[in-house]
Amino acid sequence: MADVKITAAMVGALRDKTGAGLMDCKRALVETNGDEEAAIVILREKGLAVAAKKADRVAADGLVAVLTKGERVAMVEVNSETDFVAKNATFVEFVNGLLRTILEKSPADLEALKAEKFDGTEFTVEEKVKDMIFTIKEKIDVRRFIIVEGTTTTYVHGNGATGVIVKFDADATAKSNPGFAEFAKNIALQLGAFSTTPYLDRESVPTAVIAQEKEIISEQIKNDPKNASKPDAIIEKMAIGRLGKFYEENCLVDQAYIKDDSLTVGKYVEQTAKAFGGSIKVTGFVIYNKGEGIEKRVDNLDEEVAKMLNK
Repeated sequence: MADVKITAAMVGALRDKTGAGLMDCKRALVETNGDEEAAIVILREKGLAVAAKKADRVAADGLVAVLTKGERVAMVEVNSETDFVAKNATFVEFVNGLLRTILEKSPADLEALKAEKFDGTEFTVEEKVKDMIFTIKEKIDVRRFIIVEGTTTTYVHGNGATGVIVKFDADATAKSNPGFAEFAKNIALQLGAFSTTPYLDRESVPTAVIAQEKEIISEQIKNDPKNASKPDAIIEKMAIGRLGKFYEENCLVDQAYIKDDSLTVGKYVEQTAKAFGGSIKVTGFVIYNKGEGIEKRVDNLDEEVAKMLNK
């Protein structure tokens, strides 16, 4: 069989289908004498090999992204090894495709998501991830995702550093007000500014957390010489009083509103509902902070140099 001439169009078509680099596509086509299907197999096999080599590397960068369609919103965190890759157009489009897949397929969890066909392709999400690793030359990890339905607003801060979804229970009068969208966005901006906020309101704080915090405050009070003679009942009342500071720092509705610190967020919601002539309640929120909880690798320059010199 005569050798097939590998054209730029063939290489481009293979790249469009696989996302692999141009030179990798050309080599695969040369190896298979222009057989596109066989070349795809080779590229996917190489992708598996590259993914396996990078499996133990740390991916703590990347980005958080959101996509809204009607009254459904999806948020996903996809990690890479470097911030440089997170700004790569191919990587960003992969994340967007992942969001479209999530909204279309509504997978139950990460395992189910990996088994779904990636948006607009014949590849599963798991296969597409491995192809991305092969193409970008870094470990890529789809870490988590969520779908929220209902009346929501979203905010992404710092080019994907933090993503926020806020859910509301609001009546038709409030939602139809021209100012509702801006109001809702302000709540999302509040959470973007205080992105480690763990609780919605005081009722959301677990009893065990409150008990532990009260115990810590009580010990602090007892350790103050001025309180040495105070009975336990008084100290307990003092501790309960000081819990207010904990709520202000950890509960969204108790926080000082960032655009008017004379108001709490809860008061801002109440005032807005009254101004709109309707009913509004913040019922929940989700915050994803990129790389949260992932221990980043710290390279020791002296050790790296020593390794190089000993080779």
